[in-house]
Amino acid sequence: MAQANTLHDAFIDELRDVYNAEHQLVKALPKMAKAASTRELRAAFNAHLKETKGQIKRLEEAFESLEERPRGKHCEGMAGIIKEGESVMKDGFERQAMDAALIASAQRVEHYELAAYGSLVAWAKAMGHTKAARLLQQNLNEEGKADKKLTSLATRGVNINRRAAEIAHDDEDE
Repeated sequence: MAQANTLHDAFIDELRDVYNAEHQLVKALPKMAKAASTRELRAAFNAHLKETKGQIKRLEEAFESLEERPRGKHCEGMAGIIKEGESVMKDGFERQAMDAALIASAQRVEHYELAAYGSLVAWAKAMGHTKAARLLQQNLNEEGKADKKLTSLATRGVNINRRAAEIAHDDEDE
């Protein structure tokens, strides 16, 4: 973190970090969608791509409400999570295992964003940045819905985890 002396300084630093994280995600989501084997998972990644672009616009509005220029600070955390996801896509898993691994990677992203936005919302409220808090809360809500959607895809919707496990056990029996 840059020389942060106050909560406001830490808030701006974290806002820049998450702004960059969302930009990194805009580049990663199309690759994840392409690697997904099911229509439902591809659709979820593409829908979240659209949401992420909206979240970037809200972040820009939050910066403006604070009379700050929207700019990012390289987010090492998101870069690492994306790098792990890219390595999963290169591992050559069979279809269901790949989809399960993609969901796990995407949920790591969502949990990282949930933590970041949760802190930002709390700090914005504490400092009386009402408009920024409202915008950031919208992003936090969308990240929570995206995480729930991924869980649903893994456990109920397309039963990716179950099918991947069945295939793994079939291979072990041979």
